Amino acid sequence: MAISPSEILSELASTRPRPTAVAALRAAVHARRMLLVKSLLVRVDRFDTVLTPAVRRRFEQDWETLERTERVAPAAVRDVLDYPMTGAWLTEALAAPAGTEFERHLAHLSGVSAAAVVRAGCEVDQTLTLPAAVLALPGIGVLNCPSGRARLVGRDGRVRVADGTRGAGVVFSLREAGGTPVAEPAVSEEVGWSGLRTLPGGTVVLDDLDPYRVPASGIGPSALPAARRLPSARGLWFDRWRTARTFMSAADPARAAEIGDVLRAVVPLAAPPQPAEGAPVSATLRAAPCAVLTQLPAGGRELAESLVHEIHHTKLAALNELLPLCRPDGAALHQVGWRPDPRPVPAVLQGAYAHLALTDLSSRMLRGRVLPSALRRWAATQFPDYREQVGKALSILRESDELTSAGREFVHRMVRHHESLGMTVRSCV
Repeated sequence: MAISPSEILSELASTRPRPTAVAALRAAVHARRMLLVKSLLVRVDRFDTVLTPAVRRRFEQDWETLERTERVAPAAVRDVLDYPMTGAWLTEALAAPAGTEFERHLAHLSGVSAAAVVRAGCEVDQTLTLPAAVLALPGIGVLNCPSGRARLVGRDGRVRVADGTRGAGVVFSLREAGGTPVAEPAVSEEVGWSGLRTLPGGTVVLDDLDPYRVPASGIGPSALPAARRLPSARGLWFDRWRTARTFMSAADPARAAEIGDVLRAVVPLAAPPQPAEGAPVSATLRAAPCAVLTQLPAGGRELAESLVHEIHHTKLAALNELLPLCRPDGAALHQVGWRPDPRPVPAVLQGAYAHLALTDLSSRMLRGRVLPSALRRWAATQFPDYREQVGKALSILRESDELTSAGREFVHRMVRHHESLGMTVRSCV
């Protein structure tokens, strides 16, 4: 069922999970991704005279593979193109200057097209040329290919990906239509294959491999890089994820389900050189919605907070693709309660929306009867802080002339929900 822009604004402004709105946002993410793909095609044509013949041939082969796969399995191609780090790659490629840097990014299309073949389980028999001697399959894993070539052979729903010379590789099969490809039998790291792991109880992957998972400039003021891949760290992430799911299922089952619906990947960030106080650093990249980049949190509650916070950045970024909420080129800066540095209006809106979701979550924790008393005490402390911070930010936004008409309507509906949370909690005290 189609949903109108006004209904999307209304459903999202409360921060409550709304499946129809999430579906509309997922469509917006896909539309944006297809626009980036078309922009890449235009850029390749524009640089045609400066691309080497070998680069041009490789691009045409990869593009043909992607088109052929889409004809037999469009959902598999969409899955790969919509994967968060595919968006990060496209953004990097489109920003790269002509020459070796652009050609280096363009080579990643081999991994994108191969991932689509693997997800589709379709027939294929081809050799890929890999300048970096690595085949990175978005959302699936990475195969080291010292020969600089990779062989793809697929039939009967099974696809083998192997180094072009040694023959060492991995075989994938789909256990169910639309599912995640499964390596069979278990393949050790000795053959050069490293696969992503799915976090317990769902389809979200722990992506500690994709070459585009963290920008080269890092994350935050400390320019945090991606965390190193360590088996011991994987166990800690799985433990935190299980605890976070248990906590969210008890505190707010609808939000627990939304996390699984919106997210595709969690990307571990490195710990800072010096131990830092406060919450772990987390981020959502506009180029890679549906992925949360975060340091390992102290516990499941902290991870749940980061997930709720970051998926609302994804939701608002996707909404902004459908309905721009802020006018461009705004110059005003404002102080907010959750950051020491003054923020422009779009950042105030992003932060207010994410913290409104946390205000809503803590209000439900206060009203819940199945949560441990320690968590309810924590919510009793956090709720008034969150509510005050959001209230001040909403006042800034209501007075701003940098919002579009859609932005003003969205903020108005956020205000109504913010006021209702105060009344709801007072009635429970």
